Amino acid sequence: MTEVEVPMAQDVARPSLSDALTERVLELIRAGGLRPGDRLPSARELSERFAVTTPTLREALRRLEATGAVQMRHGSGIYVGADLERVVIPNPNFRELKADQLLQLLDARLLIEPPVAAMAARRADPSDLATLRAVLDQAGCHLDGADAELDQANRSFHRATAKAAGNEVLNEVIDSLLSVHAAEQREILRIFDDRARDHDEHRGILGAIEAGDAERAEELMRAHLLDVKRVIEARLA
Repeated sequence: MTEVEVPMAQDVARPSLSDALTERVLELIRAGGLRPGDRLPSARELSERFAVTTPTLREALRRLEATGAVQMRHGSGIYVGADLERVVIPNPNFRELKADQLLQLLDARLLIEPPVAAMAARRADPSDLATLRAVLDQAGCHLDGADAELDQANRSFHRATAKAAGNEVLNEVIDSLLSVHAAEQREILRIFDDRARDHDEHRGILGAIEAGDAERAEELMRAHLLDVKRVIEARLA
């Protein structure tokens, strides 16, 4: 029998060159006090600084770009990404959900979003309320067939509600669910197929947030998502 050599634990745990490079690029960003939108040295300059080949450096940059830590703009350069400090990162490789996963997505939102709406009612400032009103005004302009625009406005309402709650981690959780599964959110809109009722329910949630009524905001958000889930379950049965 041929003996198979098993790697030692320290070999398995040893970081790759790409791992080390991603850490060094992040250290460079933080040590330099760089913020989202700031420009980094070129790939050639970075490869010289870290004494690696440019292709190896680019592999590390692609990994950082996948998490939103950096942004590579063709013909322009490398920039610090908007998601550098995110705690919750959406999976960029995930594809479409199956029917049962679509319902699980709604279950997850049911657990998270109603208490977040209550937090928004307690903490929203005038700027948050103005954003929520503007988003729903925009949604109201797309109730007669412009589904792509309506879907975007509807998801913006849920994002703005999470932002108004004042908890950055919960905000990122909801943003990740809505970003990665955008196609599924559009499918929910298509299957639900009652745009006016959906919009009215959003208006009710906003009214409770504006009134500072946390209990009512939570109740209405839960009822809204349950309403959507029931329709989806019936249509998928």
